[in-house]
Amino acid sequence: MSAKKITKKQAEEREYIINFRREVMKVPRHKRTPKAVKAVKEFIAQHMRIPERDLKKVKIDRWLNQELWFRGIKSPVTRIKVKAKYEGENVRVELAELPDKLKFAKAREEKRKTEAEKVKKTKEPEKKEPETAKTEDEKKEEQEKEQATAEAGIKAAEIQAKQVKQMKKDISPKAVHRKALQK
Repeated sequence: MSAKKITKKQAEEREYIINFRREVMKVPRHKRTPKAVKAVKEFIAQHMRIPERDLKKVKIDRWLNQELWFRGIKSPVTRIKVKAKYEGENVRVELAELPDKLKFAKAREEKRKTEAEKVKKTKEPEKKEPETAKTEDEKKEEQEKEQATAEAGIKAAEIQAKQVKQMKKDISPKAVHRKALQK
């Protein structure tokens, strides 16, 4: 028999429906979901022809992991549809069909990432711009502002300390004791 040679282009992305009920039922109840994760990795290593079936080269997507763990450690899903893609030497496994909740969560996360990148891009040019030569008047004004803010902070701290001291005077243990005796 001759073995078929599969080129990388043909096998770059595949979809599988993995049924791991048999594997999951072999282990104790409190170890079922970790076994399901291992079963997914073993299945993909076998079918995507990873050399020596190295499980470290199979990377599970965050959303697939979340779907496997959704019902807890004792009762994982028994079948799941996945997509497997080559990324260099590694194989990335992700859900083939995302549930609506996960679609919205994934879209929200991508939106946050793009907004964070935009913020980084806008802040970087401001830091890179060379500072223009400031006149002596501007430098003096900045120093005065810094001193004024420092003085204002010190005054605020003193006022707060006085208030705390006054509060302690108002509530003395003797006064509280006397009120209790009057009742």
